[in-house]
Amino acid sequence: MTGWTGGQRSVGDIAPALAHYTDAVLFDEVWERPALAKRDRSLVTVAALVTLGAVEQLDFHLAFARDNGATEEELVEAITHLAFYTGWPRAMAAMGRVRAVFRAPGESAPD
Repeated sequence: MTGWTGGQRSVGDIAPALAHYTDAVLFDEVWERPALAKRDRSLVTVAALVTLGAVEQLDFHLAFARDNGATEEELVEAITHLAFYTGWPRAMAAMGRVRAVFRAPGESAPD
């Protein structure tokens, strides 16, 4: 157990059961299973969110993926690849979130 508390902090005041399942089951159990590295779990999660068009969840998961060892380049490439399978609008919306998470306002991509 890692003692994850993000669910409690984000929705614990209105949805204590959802906060519990988020923290204790999803992050303290599922994310800690050894059969898949956290980096790989993050790539799969980002891919699923892009496919679903769930961009409101991407800011957290893009930063979490970076913390788990995925690079910005890998995430951009994965989203670009997904454009062919899940649709251009979803990939373009996801790239907007990539820009917001990885760049300061007005900052351009690294050369």
